[in-house]
Amino acid sequence: MSVPEVNPSENRPENPEPATASAHLADASAPTPTEWLAMPDLVDVLDEALGRVRRLIDEHYLVGSRRTGVFAVPSVFIVDGSPLPSLRGTIIVLQDAGFSDDEVIDWLLAPEEELGRSPIDALLAGHKSSVRRIARTLA
Repeated sequence: MSVPEVNPSENRPENPEPATASAHLADASAPTPTEWLAMPDLVDVLDEALGRVRRLIDEHYLVGSRRTGVFAVPSVFIVDGSPLPSLRGTIIVLQDAGFSDDEVIDWLLAPEEELGRSPIDALLAGHKSSVRRIARTLA
C-alpha cells in the first residue's frame, strides 16, 4: 500500500493538532482524540508478530474494542512503538473495579475533573499515581 505524496502546504488544517500529550490540555472538556488501530496496524506499529500483539492484549498491556465491528486499539495507547508502560497497571485497576474493556477505554479518553484532563493525557505526562488513585475510587 503506497501513500500518495502531498505537498506539505496542501491540505494542512489551520490549526494542526500538535503531536504531544500536553496539546490536549487546551480543551480539558473534550475527549482525547485518537486514531484506532486494527490488528494489522498494531503489528506494523509495534513491529511485533501477530501472536505477540495478541499476548500484549491478553496480558493487559493494551486494551481494545470492537465498536466499529473490527477489533481496534486507540493509537494514543502506544508511545514510540511500544504500549505506554503505565497503561497496564491502570487497565488492571479499572478491570478490578468491574469496568469492561469499552468502559476502560472510555474512562481513559474522557476528561476527568480531578485531573483537569483525560487520564490518558495524565499518564502520558507521567502522572501515573494520580490516575491510579482516582481509578481505585471507582469500584
